[in-house]
Amino acid sequence: MPPFPLLPAVCVLLFSRVSPSIALQEVHVNRETIGKIAVASKLMWCSAAADILFLLDGSHSIGRGSFERSKHFAEAVCDALDISPGRVRVGAMQFGSIPHLEFPLDSFSTRQEVKANIKRIAFKGGRTETGLALKRLLGGFPGDRRGSVPQLLIIITDGKSQGPVAIPAQQLRERGIVVFAVGVRFPRWDELLTLASEPKEQHVLLAEQVDDATNGLLSTLSGSALCTTADPDCRVEAHPCERKTLQTVRELAGNALCWRGSRRVDSVLALRCPFYSWKKVFQTHPATCYRTICPGPCDSRPCQNGGTCIPEGVDKYHCLCPLAFGGEVDCAPKLSLECRIDVLFLLDSSAGTSPEGFGRAKAFVKRFVQAVLSEESRARVGIASYSRDLMVAVPVGEYQDVPDLVRSLDGIPFSGGPTLTGSALLQVAEHGFGSAIRTGQDRPRRVVVLLTESHSQDEVAGPAEHARTRELLLLALGSETVQAELREITGSPKHVMVHTGPQDLFSQILELQRRLCSQPRPGCQAQSLDLVFLLDASASVGPENFAQMQSFVRKCTLRFEVNPDVTQVGLVVYGSQVQTAFGLDTHPTRAAVLRALSQAPYLGGVGSAGTALLHIDGKVMTVQRGARPGVPKAVVMLTGGSGAEDAAVPAQKLRNNGISVLVVSVGAVLREAVRRLAGPWDSLIHVAAYSDLRYHQDVLVEWLCREAKRAVNLCKPSPCMHEGACVLRNGSYRCECRAGWEGPHCEKHILRGDAPVAYSFHQQPTGRQRPTPSQQAPGHLRV
Repeated sequence: MPPFPLLPAVCVLLFSRVSPSIALQEVHVNRETIGKIAVASKLMWCSAAADILFLLDGSHSIGRGSFERSKHFAEAVCDALDISPGRVRVGAMQFGSIPHLEFPLDSFSTRQEVKANIKRIAFKGGRTETGLALKRLLGGFPGDRRGSVPQLLIIITDGKSQGPVAIPAQQLRERGIVVFAVGVRFPRWDELLTLASEPKEQHVLLAEQVDDATNGLLSTLSGSALCTTADPDCRVEAHPCERKTLQTVRELAGNALCWRGSRRVDSVLALRCPFYSWKKVFQTHPATCYRTICPGPCDSRPCQNGGTCIPEGVDKYHCLCPLAFGGEVDCAPKLSLECRIDVLFLLDSSAGTSPEGFGRAKAFVKRFVQAVLSEESRARVGIASYSRDLMVAVPVGEYQDVPDLVRSLDGIPFSGGPTLTGSALLQVAEHGFGSAIRTGQDRPRRVVVLLTESHSQDEVAGPAEHARTRELLLLALGSETVQAELREITGSPKHVMVHTGPQDLFSQILELQRRLCSQPRPGCQAQSLDLVFLLDASASVGPENFAQMQSFVRKCTLRFEVNPDVTQVGLVVYGSQVQTAFGLDTHPTRAAVLRALSQAPYLGGVGSAGTALLHIDGKVMTVQRGARPGVPKAVVMLTGGSGAEDAAVPAQKLRNNGISVLVVSVGAVLREAVRRLAGPWDSLIHVAAYSDLRYHQDVLVEWLCREAKRAVNLCKPSPCMHEGACVLRNGSYRCECRAGWEGPHCEKHILRGDAPVAYSFHQQPTGRQRPTPSQQAPGHLRV
């Protein structure tokens, strides 16, 4: 069922001089629920014995188009029926001026036969004699089982009968026949309610919305055990909805002079009389719609670490994952502890943490070991908990495999009691890693990872210092309330990871893996690269978040060797305008680039990412602005997502021109415009919040280093100015200049009397191209 823009409705009908954007029934639910209603209509099945007769309005007021939609609805209902001689039997009758039996209930024994014959029913036209058709059925359904099974009458009409319908409809209902009134075209809802069984709102539907109407009909039947759903978790829910009726109303248009009496002189009476105009309007009727909702594949939120779940049918889905987590199912972190290391997780099991907090800590450790431990891993893990005393539940390395470790973790009980973190650290230092003494290169690095949410009730500074003197690396993960104490325990703020809530806790898995195994690595020091950062400085980002972007870019720049022969860095910001903060060749040292990054202006206003990318293509990544031919080129765009609607084509233009583009999108929701802008799947990093940018430095640097090593086309982007043509030959290039221009890049305008100069170009080991002049015949360049 297609979603409907601006309104949570499920139907659009066309009418002369009536806007097609007005739906005749609006179910007030979100788009996700509308999709679930459509899916649920295909999961329902009616297999109990029943006689079902479709009564199709084939009058002129319906018209051929709406008649065909009526038939389509009847076929959709048949898809959910177990049609067979012993189960569900289906018949069809059409009425206009007179009722006409299309086929009785005992004519066909399979669903395919019934649907084929419904499809063949021809529109007959005539008046809308609904009452006459109902009276015809008072004698029984043609071919029925004489009331031995439930009987259902599904009337599909616009509700504009030309005769009385209330009495024959009531007589049918009194005989135990369940009557559904299904509207078509612009239905008259009051007449549909007159026709339908009780409760009225569950037996009145709109055929134009096939999936919704099918769901509503089968949902009502599921209450009487005639129909069931394939999923036991499906349930019928009531939703507010509105129904609209198209009415012709009279409206006062003004007054005009009119005559009263005869035209004789002595009896003429002239008055101002009102005159009226007529127009069609919609009248709204509040209602309640009952629909079956089945759990969707994304309801359990299977995509971790900020991944976006995309449903694929009834029970399948796929995850759009952030770049750092794209290698595993459900965006689980793609990690490994490849370093040789012994890790003891120390879990606070005191009353100050609470059973819920202890459970979250165990869940964190479980996810961590499942993500990072493998048969090839050289890391060994142990688990201990503490309150008054230390309990080593799993000594370091003493487990068979990861499932065995997880089972042992699940079995650790919550103890309560006082929070004696200092005492626990002393015991860990003496006994946490076993009694075997190994020295030098034979002993792996030993790490204690403390997880706590409560302040210690004993002194921690001395025990922590003692543990560090025993060559234990102390890392701590906790809530913001204990941040200062954790710094005192670890001895460095760099060894403390703070979470702001349960979800943020699990986002620390990747950061913990990095701190366990590696120090900050330098970037691709020996690789040449022309690198431009593009920062969203619009009002949608705000000055505080813009400052966090600046800090992130500064930290990434620290990982590169900045000089004219290795890495060049430029910066462009966009908001109310697009501005080159500094070009590629403006600052020749890393210190100068860092200072300039801190001074980048925040612009505010409404930004256009597409305009900014075109600015980079034409005014930044060019030879005249410092770009070097033969050097890999990359643009890293940081955006909050707004203003990206026009950016997909300019981004692709850059890529086609040999310039890599990486998009770093910040925000709780990954916008579709950003997804299109990012292009290749490995060219997008999605970050939930600006404060989380710091966790993605390694991923960004790794991507840039990979781009710096790729093969380069010397003519992409073209180094030739003024529409000169770049020609590749034998690992070099030359510029064939248009008339009136010369120079290595066609940058010099020829003045009368100038002697032509030719240039040859050779790849320099540093990446910078240096032209060498040589005298040549006019119009030629030596390569």
